Amino acid sequence: MIGIIDYGAGNLLSVKKALEHLKIECRVIDSKEGFKDIDRIILPGVGAFGAAMQRLRSCRMLEDIREWVLSDKPFLGICLGMQLLFEESDESRGVRGFGIFEGKVVRFKQGKVPQIGWNQVSIQKESCLLSGIDDLSFFYFLHGYFVEPKDTDIIIGTTEYGVIYPSMIKRGSIHAVQFHPEKSGVDGLRLLENWVRKC
Repeated sequence: MIGIIDYGAGNLLSVKKALEHLKIECRVIDSKEGFKDIDRIILPGVGAFGAAMQRLRSCRMLEDIREWVLSDKPFLGICLGMQLLFEESDESRGVRGFGIFEGKVVRFKQGKVPQIGWNQVSIQKESCLLSGIDDLSFFYFLHGYFVEPKDTDIIIGTTEYGVIYPSMIKRGSIHAVQFHPEKSGVDGLRLLENWVRKC
């Protein structure tokens, strides 16, 4: 069973519909009690870094999610759900993220911000997440900030938008993407199915 974290700011209905389209069993989690009988977690996200951390704290799910990720259980972060894995963000100075990865989240300094629309992902490393997906395939993006990890070994895909930045990361059973696979057509659905069936 896949748990989709609901903290009042995610694109969780689109994610849920995409998984249901793939006939993958899932349910929305909105409290710490919801983690029972869950095998995998998706942390979606739309909104501000600081507000998201506050909501997760008020829902009493922050520590449960952090413990889940630190235990290397299957996890997929989407958009803001990827950024929250890092220590801090220029979007919400003074607010600590999960701190799973060293590094911070920075704002685009070039081009129209936020980046909205389709862009390509350049594959940097082979991954089960990318099985059957061609290099430079297009995915749907909507964000004004991007991650700068200290450990570049976690980067498995990059995207160019005035700067080349990490759009896919992986360490162990932790996967995260800056784009929205649930809004990215056939390749987005394939990526979600890969994560469930192959990763």
